[in-house]
Amino acid sequence: MSDEPNEGTGGWTERIEALRGSTSLLHEASARSERLKRLEDHLREHEVEYATALTADLGKSATEAWLTEIGFVIGQSRYARRHLREWMRPRRVSLPAVARPGRGRVVPTPLGVVCVIAPWNYPLHLALAPVVAAVAAGNSVVVKPSELAPRTAELIAANLPSVLGTDICEVVTGGAEVTAALLTERFDHLFYTGGGRVGRIVMEAASRHLTPVTLELGGRSPAVVCADADLSVTARRLVWGKFVNAGQTCVAPDHVVVERAIADRLTSLIAAEIEAAFGSDASMSADYGRIVNTHHVDRLEGLIRESGATTVIGGQIDRDSRFVAPTVLVEPDPSSSVLADEIFGPILPIVVVDDLDSELRRMAEGPTPLALYVFTGSDQRARQVLEKVPSGGAVINHTLLHLAVHELPFGGMGESGHGSYHGRSGFDRLSHLRSVLQRPTRPDPRIAYPPYGRVAQRLLRRLTG
Repeated sequence: MSDEPNEGTGGWTERIEALRGSTSLLHEASARSERLKRLEDHLREHEVEYATALTADLGKSATEAWLTEIGFVIGQSRYARRHLREWMRPRRVSLPAVARPGRGRVVPTPLGVVCVIAPWNYPLHLALAPVVAAVAAGNSVVVKPSELAPRTAELIAANLPSVLGTDICEVVTGGAEVTAALLTERFDHLFYTGGGRVGRIVMEAASRHLTPVTLELGGRSPAVVCADADLSVTARRLVWGKFVNAGQTCVAPDHVVVERAIADRLTSLIAAEIEAAFGSDASMSADYGRIVNTHHVDRLEGLIRESGATTVIGGQIDRDSRFVAPTVLVEPDPSSSVLADEIFGPILPIVVVDDLDSELRRMAEGPTPLALYVFTGSDQRARQVLEKVPSGGAVINHTLLHLAVHELPFGGMGESGHGSYHGRSGFDRLSHLRSVLQRPTRPDPRIAYPPYGRVAQRLLRRLTG
């Protein structure tokens, strides 16, 4: 499918209908597994090409490209293949007395055609991980990669249909106008990863066809550091989680909330860990990425400039090379944009508080974050924080790693998203879980049907109560 529909949207409509009819090709687990295996083999064979594209688009190192993109998708696919037969098997349920004798089961069935609209920050991972879930569930797919990561989008468009098979896969390329046109089509599920503004547009478009949606959005994901945390380990893990992909990660720790007694010590350790990870000049580090485009460089520069922070660590910017240094802002102005908007870049504000519980109450009243990170030496304290602050996901004493656990559903809540995937949750999300009740024709006692006498009434109330 090209970046322009044939004969208006009619050409797309016909092709989407053809894809919908092709889901019968994926009826058997072996057929789904074979397609996924082809994807894994392709990514391994062409790892260097994809890593090179990711370097061009985002400055990713080959190691980071493997860990966060190529290897991640391969791991998701392998896990799905190992569990496909189990996931596809009808799930038996027990029956109440009123439905006996009989058999009840839940049968996962494909939805049809899933449209995946991917973002630019992890342009391979976030395009293909939903595809893995969709194909595992027996669906055909239409993929719209982000035009803001053009080299990666080019590779996806050139390869994915032939790898998975043009009978079940199409790739649409282009900008916002192409996405808008695509959203006028009828799909059986829309899977969008990106910002809340476009998420609302996707949801509104889906409503016209009553199409179910999965929205993986962002939001401000806080890290809460309690006074009893192991500060050396905390600093190292915060630096890793924040500055991977130059901070352009939807679940990166957006800001740190820390108790005043340990704030100076934590800040010093974070500064030391930044230098240990990326050297005294991060622009020379092979492990430090770049910002996707100059528009976002300018946006991040404005956040730093207007933050009103008492201390700024880092802050160097080279617009031509799209470099923004790992930056720490200590006690920025509470009214500044850096504490109001999702940062999506290598800027880490440190919010120092005297009363952590009051701050947790304030956080709970705001938009629900996609992730919450809690650093503490106390299991009880960790539970208290999680109980007070809702979030899409949470990690205690680390960052980001919940994404690497296949059986932990990944998704948001409220402003941070709708629906979840990874592992079985992705299979279930992109399946229709069909309820099937089967009964024999005998026995068929007349007392179960009207007119209901007193005996029948008492019996039926007892059976259904």
